[in-house]
Amino acid sequence: MKASSMLRAGLVLLLTPLTANAVAAPASPAASAAKVGKGTGTITALDPRAGTVTIKHGPIPAIGWPAMTMAFRASPPALLKNLRAGQRVAFTAKAQGMNAQVTAIRPQ
Repeated sequence: MKASSMLRAGLVLLLTPLTANAVAAPASPAASAAKVGKGTGTITALDPRAGTVTIKHGPIPAIGWPAMTMAFRASPPALLKNLRAGQRVAFTAKAQGMNAQVTAIRPQ
């Protein structure tokens, strides 16, 4: 009897911190949800092999971004065909956490 009581007490102690943490920090699906916004800017660098484009863009309020220069992964990479550095573009960006993708891009 003593061994089973000790086993139960050990399990309670082992599981209590997990339960407390789960209650204290619930998962927030909204915080990790992808945001989509449209922007305009100028291509400052292009790497078709890596599938990336760097754009100096204005604010994108739908995502909560100020004006900045940043690199995006093109999804799909074929979006980068016929683009060049120095070109003005309009684009659609999808952001989730620290990951940003361009899902549409066209010269202006």
